[in-house]
Amino acid sequence: MAALEVLLSGQNVPRLLHGLWLTLYISVISVAASALLGTGLGLLMRSGSAAVRAGCRLYLETIRIVPILVWLFVLYFGLPTWTGWHVDALWVCVGVFSLWGTAEMGDLVRGALSSLPPHQRTSALALGLTRAQVFRYVEAPQALRRVLPGAINLFTRMVKTTSLAALISVMEVVKVGQQIIERSQMIEPKVPTASFWIYGLIFLLYFLVCWPLSWWAARLERRWAA
Repeated sequence: MAALEVLLSGQNVPRLLHGLWLTLYISVISVAASALLGTGLGLLMRSGSAAVRAGCRLYLETIRIVPILVWLFVLYFGLPTWTGWHVDALWVCVGVFSLWGTAEMGDLVRGALSSLPPHQRTSALALGLTRAQVFRYVEAPQALRRVLPGAINLFTRMVKTTSLAALISVMEVVKVGQQIIERSQMIEPKVPTASFWIYGLIFLLYFLVCWPLSWWAARLERRWAA
């Protein structure tokens, strides 16, 4: 069996596409949760309460310092041991990526709001606008333009980071590719490995998903920087 035939034989390509669908499924749920919760976190990080800001900073630094892979292992292997409560690997991934994305998105929102000139807020308040109106009509539109390119890049990174899910046996695209390669070597170990074709297709699939997002983020940055 030639290496290319391994890729084209049987249900290998459909299996890889199904693995890609699972990758996107995890990513979309995580992105949606991160966008919503991260926006709330970013607003809390600008709270007038020092205790609230300290709690948000502690959460942010904890998520950043501990590698994502460690969080996956802790929740997937450690949680059942400590509590007897087993969570499906797919939802462990969604939870961990959402926690990570929320922290990163929160910092992006905080930075975007903090970068606005302070006199805009004071001038709007002096004109009689309420704090909610200042945020809605003055701060939010400008912050959205500043945060959106960074948020798109974050979501692109999240799609790529889902490859770590293979390490806790989630059947996303990388895990499926590994199984196809291992099976081909068990059937005909003397045939040159199919890794080039399998991982080449996985590379192409990731590129087709991530490159449009990166291109869009770069285009927005150029347009709004003009």
